[in-house]
Amino acid sequence: MDGSALSAEDKGAGDTAGKAVSADAPLASPHVLSREELIAKVRAYHPRVKSELLGAAYDFAKLHHGEQTRDSGDAYYSHPVEVASLLADVRLDEVTIVAGLLHDVVEDTGIDIGDIEVRFGADVAELVDGVTKLDALEFTSKESAQAENFQKFILATTSDLRVLLVKLADRLHNMRTLHFRKKAESRQRTARETMDIYAPLARRVGLYTLAAEMEDLAFQELNPEARRAILYRQEELARENADDLDRIDGDLRQLMEMAGIKAKIKGRRKQPYSLWRKLERKSISFLDVADLFAFRIIVEEVEECYRVLGEVHTLWACIPDRFRDYISVPKPNGYASLHTTVRAAGNRRVELQIRTRAMDRTAEFGVAAHWGYKNKSYGFDVDSARAAGLDPAANLEAFAELIQDGAEPSEFLEHAKLEMYREHVFAFSPKGKLIILPAGAMPLDFAYAVHSAVGDTTIGAKINGEVKSLRRPLKNGDVVEILRGKTPAPVIGWEAMTLTGRARSAIRKLVRERDQIEFRRLGVGLINMALRRAGIDPIDVKMTHTAQLAGFENREEMAEAVGRGRVSSADIMEAAFPGYRAERFDADNKLRLDSEHAPLLVSGTDLTPGVTLHLGQCCCPLPGDRIMGVQEPEVGLVVHIASCPKLAEYDDHPELWVDLKWTELAKTGAVAVGRIRINAANEKGVLAKLCTAVAQSNGNIIRIATSERGTDFTELVMEIEVEDLKRLTQILAALRSLAVVDRAVRDQELEDDE
Repeated sequence: MDGSALSAEDKGAGDTAGKAVSADAPLASPHVLSREELIAKVRAYHPRVKSELLGAAYDFAKLHHGEQTRDSGDAYYSHPVEVASLLADVRLDEVTIVAGLLHDVVEDTGIDIGDIEVRFGADVAELVDGVTKLDALEFTSKESAQAENFQKFILATTSDLRVLLVKLADRLHNMRTLHFRKKAESRQRTARETMDIYAPLARRVGLYTLAAEMEDLAFQELNPEARRAILYRQEELARENADDLDRIDGDLRQLMEMAGIKAKIKGRRKQPYSLWRKLERKSISFLDVADLFAFRIIVEEVEECYRVLGEVHTLWACIPDRFRDYISVPKPNGYASLHTTVRAAGNRRVELQIRTRAMDRTAEFGVAAHWGYKNKSYGFDVDSARAAGLDPAANLEAFAELIQDGAEPSEFLEHAKLEMYREHVFAFSPKGKLIILPAGAMPLDFAYAVHSAVGDTTIGAKINGEVKSLRRPLKNGDVVEILRGKTPAPVIGWEAMTLTGRARSAIRKLVRERDQIEFRRLGVGLINMALRRAGIDPIDVKMTHTAQLAGFENREEMAEAVGRGRVSSADIMEAAFPGYRAERFDADNKLRLDSEHAPLLVSGTDLTPGVTLHLGQCCCPLPGDRIMGVQEPEVGLVVHIASCPKLAEYDDHPELWVDLKWTELAKTGAVAVGRIRINAANEKGVLAKLCTAVAQSNGNIIRIATSERGTDFTELVMEIEVEDLKRLTQILAALRSLAVVDRAVRDQELEDDE
């Protein structure tokens, strides 16, 4: 069995990755291709290559890198030559290979991009410039900087896929020589960056060969002990099972001969890192890995793939849940193959991958497999790639859409990694359109994959003809019909119903746009209210000029700032009308906390936009309180203080609870009613003393009632307008300081004590 061969899909790479690195020994410096050897290597698959262009680029790189050396001690020009050689391995065009030779000259020498364009043409210069800009992006350990630079990286690579291919070849060669770096911290950072960003991107465009080797090299640096242990166990199992594996190989060859099918059969072992990921992800033992040993059967025609499958299943029992048909539905990066796991000789579980020669090349080289001759010129064959189910532009489209939807850098990085790492689920629209999503995706993800307008108006979904929850993960083959409303609106609890970055980013954009409209409307109302209180008709005020006086670009920006509570309407008045001073606390100039305004003052993840909220009269919540919402029967969503005794009634019904919080506007621009109970001495003038204490603490009494009266004491209930919990606490402290007051507590706190 060929132990050096590599997996495709985890598995789709070819035998070259077996050359990556041994378990213990560092790589020796390789032979550097001469000018003539590199030209000959390219001419072997591209006979009409412009050899003078390649030769000139080789000489130019060697001349201008001059006496520069690498950490290995090798002449620096050996690096761009190796990058060019790697690009030739996957049979790219001469423009890309020339760019590989020149990719470091602008950054590391006195040459500028204009010199490159004059000498080698605009196409080469554009690629070199793109790679140079990528080199300037350092994926630091700081998550925010890493995320922002990854956004720039994706934008740069989506303009021309060849920029990414050159960068991947550059990174692979740097990983091959990583062990020469003296600083462990530097090696670790580069290895982690390779594992997190470069290898997944290589897989995204189908370059499994490069991806698998980069992963193996990074794995060796990041976890050498684990890698050594896996290699040792693989060798041990290979020796123990050698007879069975040889017998399976012989049985397959005999089966193909008897069926009259010409096939190439290759055995392979799983890559150490790929095996480690599976052990880590599934928490299974080494022997439970179904594809620890596998065989690849390569034929000429698609029909023969299915013939081979039938013959194999006739000979050996298949394991039903281990069959995958990636020929009828290829992966987004063009990978196509039949996968089946059987119980073969010795009751050994073995995975078989059955594919054509063209599929095998795509499995190894992905997008790079579609460079060739068309109309007598050598280049990327778009039609060939699309016929194989691979659209390079669409492959990185999900990332570009995240950026267009205004995703924050950290959010972008999180979902980009999800897009790169996840396996896929294949679902269909009612008209039969195939939608490919990450495994675990739900109907909202499907809706946004169809079109953003479909996602924005989603209110439900039918799966295979039946109405299903939007929380239901999709399965392969599901037919999904999206039920739509008339107007765009985020679905309640959408964060728990979406997986893809495309859906989450689009919904956040929808929420931002809705909130912006609402806050601007609210801000206009607050500003107009402040103007009228000052005796000014809003019609007579030039709002654009007022906004500029208050330091804003335009009236909309000013209104939004007031609506969000970032500035008060009093601040606007003082800026626009020098000498104007708002009262220290003016309840009429603030938004009242009631059912009408509560949606602007209270927010929550699972809160329906614009829903009517009721404030719990049992506890009278105030801004500053920790709050919860409860869906009370025949009432609706009621806001309670988290410590409210009434919530105990719903302890057995957590599905009715909704986490809530106060908005920024509630903290700065609202007035609410707090209720307190006071035990005071029953003497003349006590009420006046209580009211004076409240007024001096900047509270506004709106209601007083006597709940109980005795010979020596009286119990009063006061409802007081305050801006927040802090103000009510100050009022309570002032009341407690009075000699006539025995006790002053918040009404809900008294119920707690009792």
